[in-house]
Amino acid sequence: MKIFCVGRNYAEHAKELNNEIPDEPIIFLKPKSALIQPHAHFYYPEFSNELNYEAELVLRVSKNGKYIPEYAANRYYNAITVGIDFTARDVQQELKKKGLPWEKAKAWDNSAAIGEWVDLTPAILRNPIHFSLQLNDETVQTGIHTDMIFSFEKIVSNISQYFSLNIGDLIFTGTPPGVGECVVGDMLDGYFGKTKVFSVMVK
Repeated sequence: MKIFCVGRNYAEHAKELNNEIPDEPIIFLKPKSALIQPHAHFYYPEFSNELNYEAELVLRVSKNGKYIPEYAANRYYNAITVGIDFTARDVQQELKKKGLPWEKAKAWDNSAAIGEWVDLTPAILRNPIHFSLQLNDETVQTGIHTDMIFSFEKIVSNISQYFSLNIGDLIFTGTPPGVGECVVGDMLDGYFGKTKVFSVMVK
C-alpha cells in the first residue's frame, strides 16, 4: 500500500503558509508505516516542538492503473473519508531552508490518521463534499472539495503518470486553510459532512 499526499491544493492554505499556488499537483508520499492502525494511539513526536494538524479528504484506490486519463479517473477510487496529515512544522521549515527533502517532517511512523470509509456514490459526487476538523470541540478547519485547485480526477490522473496505482492505495487530497498546532492532551475529531469519522487524542 502506498500513501500519496497532495500539497497546496487549496489556494487559501498556500497563502497562509506564504507558498506559491502550484500549476500542477504537488505530490509526496508517506510509507505504509505512517498510517495509525485502528485503536492505536498517536504520540507527539519527540523530535518536534511544533506539531501541526492538516485535515484532508482521503480517497481509497479500488482499481489498479497506470497512465489513467482524466476522464476515466473516477473509476479508480470507490470510497472517501477524512484524515490528518500530521506535520512536524519546525522540522519541515529547517529542511526546506537547507533545500533538503522533508520526509522526516511528514512521513514518520504514525504520522497519518484516517477515519471510517464512506462509499462514494454518484449522489455524493454530484454535490459539494463538506468536511471539518474540531480541536477540543472547537472547529478549526472546514473544507469543500469544490474549492480544491486540482480535482479528484486531475489528482488521480497526474499521480498515475509517475506511479502505478494499486488497490488499497490512499490519496490525501490536500488541506484547506486553518492548519494549526496541537499539543499533548488535545482531542482531534474529523467530520465528513455532519458525521464524525474519527477521534484522535495526542498523547
